[in-house]
Amino acid sequence: MTENMRSLRNFFLYKCLFALTFWNHISLSMANELFKSVSNDFPEDGSDKKIKSLPLLYTNSHQSKANFDWVVIQNITESLSLSEITNDNVKKLVALLSNFRQGSRLQNLTLTNMSVDWNALTEVFQTVWHSSIEDFKINSLTQLSNIESYDFDYSGTSMKALTIKKVLITDLYFSQDDLYKLFANMNIEALTITESEMIHMMCPLSNSPFKYLNFLKNDLTDLLFQNCDKLVQLEKLILQKNKFESLCKVSFMTSRMKLLQYLDMSNNLLSHDAADVQCRWAESLTELDLSSNQLTDSVFECLPVNIKKLNLQNNQITSITKGMAELKSLEELNLASNRLADLPGCSGFMSLEFLNVEMNLILTPSADFFQSCLRVKKLQARCNPFKCSCELQDFIRLERQSGVELIDWPTAYVCEYPEDLRGTQLKDFHLTELACNTTLLLVTALLLTLVLVAVVAFLCIYLDVLWYVQMTWQWTQTKRRAWHNHPEEQETVLQFHAFISYSERDSLWVKNELIPNLEKGEGCVQLCQHERNFIPGKSIVENIINCIEKSYKSIFVLSPNFVQSEWCHYELYFAHHKLFSENSNSLILILLEPIPPHIVPARYHKLKALMAKRTYLEWPKERSKRALFWANLRAAISINLPMADGQWCGETD
Repeated sequence: MTENMRSLRNFFLYKCLFALTFWNHISLSMANELFKSVSNDFPEDGSDKKIKSLPLLYTNSHQSKANFDWVVIQNITESLSLSEITNDNVKKLVALLSNFRQGSRLQNLTLTNMSVDWNALTEVFQTVWHSSIEDFKINSLTQLSNIESYDFDYSGTSMKALTIKKVLITDLYFSQDDLYKLFANMNIEALTITESEMIHMMCPLSNSPFKYLNFLKNDLTDLLFQNCDKLVQLEKLILQKNKFESLCKVSFMTSRMKLLQYLDMSNNLLSHDAADVQCRWAESLTELDLSSNQLTDSVFECLPVNIKKLNLQNNQITSITKGMAELKSLEELNLASNRLADLPGCSGFMSLEFLNVEMNLILTPSADFFQSCLRVKKLQARCNPFKCSCELQDFIRLERQSGVELIDWPTAYVCEYPEDLRGTQLKDFHLTELACNTTLLLVTALLLTLVLVAVVAFLCIYLDVLWYVQMTWQWTQTKRRAWHNHPEEQETVLQFHAFISYSERDSLWVKNELIPNLEKGEGCVQLCQHERNFIPGKSIVENIINCIEKSYKSIFVLSPNFVQSEWCHYELYFAHHKLFSENSNSLILILLEPIPPHIVPARYHKLKALMAKRTYLEWPKERSKRALFWANLRAAISINLPMADGQWCGETD
């Protein structure tokens, strides 16, 4: 057949295949014959004359089982996808796959919804094994029955990766080894068996070329690969969502995997409490995922020393004890969704560059973090219950100074405490320097205290506060003694019309003018004078208090001499105390001589106040005005007092 005739025929056959696709009717046998006719006339040397694609799309689903019309061939020399494979049509599948000898361009095969017995499954595997297929996937496989030992020929294969998802085995009585050894001894680079309730996997009988193993979502336990030294090429192992419990046993499992770099043990039941057992990890392991387990603080006693990326998210870690772990190569650490109360230090993680502590219990992150974690470039700390305080403000300030990138700042960082600041973004939270600087606050408080003490001391000295305290104490003690000695005397009986307080330098005026004019004038006036009425044996203060208590009024003879007398001050204080304690109008001020304000001592502030607020009698220098002076004074002290004979002073017979 000439070259032109071959091209014309192949073009016609290609068009037939394409047309049959749209007619929704093509059988597997027809596809085989057409494929042979096309492919056999093309060279096997990979030249450009070789067909590059032969699209065949599946037909209506109700015809799929009977006529194999579900065939989907996308780029016939690269990918093939088939579905609904049963014992009834598996022979046709094997016949079709036999066409793709090694050297063909078909590299990817996907089988979906496969339900066959053991012999049919092994035949399909064996056929694929000696084909050009490199990547073989099975989605949803039901193994019906008759699982038995099979002498599989692993030689001469192009296979690199096998993926099986969702396996259901209906045969209840079979040897586990017959099933698992078929997969364990495969001489391929990658094996994936997921969502299949697999409880075990055998160790290969010889050194295995496996570089990638993925047993996601099975029922594997701590017994997997224990004492297995045949996985010498394994680099990546995924055991997520299984039933591993002992972190220590997991470490022993990896100890003989000399090239293992990545291990995913997330979503298991792992814990570590064997403090007396030292873990043994593969020295080559650099990335470890232990998220969503039951690990506590002790996990840092059982970690690979050369680890670079460590994921401990969603565990029960509360803190990292200083000195517990020495992971000098660790660059990324994920501690999200744990129970941390503070940021961990980096004393054991000197190479750490990225730290994730989001969704923990951190109230106030320690600012020491930036001093111990000098190489950290990124920090994720969102969604923590931050307590907006001075410490937190220090942390934010140091974060900005350090140059560390705070991921998701500022929207994901808000105050949780105190309640009045809840929801406030940390960037909008500010406290004054005085409120946050303890040293400055103490110095300020000390200065204010010193100023207050100085002011109080000055006022005490200026106003003679200690003197007033002493006088108040003496007044109180005198009253207490009087009540104790004479409890039957509930009320003080008035004996004098007035008590006279004056300076000794003004005594001549008192004796020659005041006393004679009051006592010898009209009426019966009795005055209390210290020279004749103080009781011997009692203290001067007690006598002053008694005389003031027994007098209706207290007359103070004011002059420059008066303000220089200490005893006059006492008498004025006690009389003023009576004025307020009894709410009486008992003070009479006589200004004998004008008193210049500058000579009045500061402690005489009560005298100044009395002279400013109360009316006083001024001794007139003109004799013509003295009669009115004495009349006013007698009127001020006028009161009937009881006498010894039962009469009242001031009454006439």
